[in-house]
This record gives sequence, structure tokens and C-alpha cells, in this order.
Amino acid sequence: MIWHELTRSIVMPAHCDVYGHMNVRHYAAFFDDAGWHMFAKAGVSLTELQAQGLGGVVATMTIDFHHELTAGQLTLVQGAFTRVGEKSIGYELRLYASDPMTHCATQKTVEVCFDTKARKSAAIPAQVRARIAAQIAGPT
Repeated sequence: MIWHELTRSIVMPAHCDVYGHMNVRHYAAFFDDAGWHMFAKAGVSLTELQAQGLGGVVATMTIDFHHELTAGQLTLVQGAFTRVGEKSIGYELRLYASDPMTHCATQKTVEVCFDTKARKSAAIPAQVRARIAAQIAGPT
């Protein structure tokens, strides 16, 4: 698998709950922001997919929490594709406190290719599947 840097951010005080660490709802937002960059890292244009009437919808998502984040910490999200099928793809995102690269959370996601007009699942275009497959077969 090929891992890509997707986003960097900072934990703001407003992200934190009464326990003084980042609330789970904000982990989801950090991962969601990063996930939008996954296709571009494989050389797939979201604009071109949208022009074809295609998009992606999340079918399943899990988040495992490994270490807390607190206000003022800088963050980094990295991602890698884990599988590609006829209509769906899988990828993993990892959220780090970027100094000193403490792994804080992992999100595993399955997205389904979605026909935005028919409002149902659709086949992933062959060239998109090939580009994602190349990312999965790449170096670890």
C-alpha cells in the first residue's frame, strides 16, 4: 500500500470536551476532511467523476481511538487504499499528533460508487479501479 499525507491541522480549544481532550465528533470531521483527498492521491479527479454523474457514499466506517489529542496539538492525517471492487473501495486513515508522530486514531472506510442521478450504486469506471489498484499494489 502507498500511504499519502492528506491533511494537517491543529486541535483548537473548541474541539475539546469537558475532559480536556478532543471530542469524538471532531475526530470524524478531521477524517472526513482528509478523505476527500484520497482520490486525488490516486490520480483520480473528483471533478471528472462528478461530470460523469458519479460520486462516493460511505457504506461503513469505524474509528478506533488509540491516544488522546488536546488543544494546541498539531495533527496529520495519512491515508492508503486497502481494496477496490466492482462498486466499492476501502481505505484506511490514520490521525497522528504530528509532533512526535503519536498515532491517535484509525478510521477504516468503505465507500460505494454512487450514480447521483439514479440515486443508486454504480460500477466504478475501469480507469479509476486501475489507478486505485496500483495504489494498493504499491510499496508499503
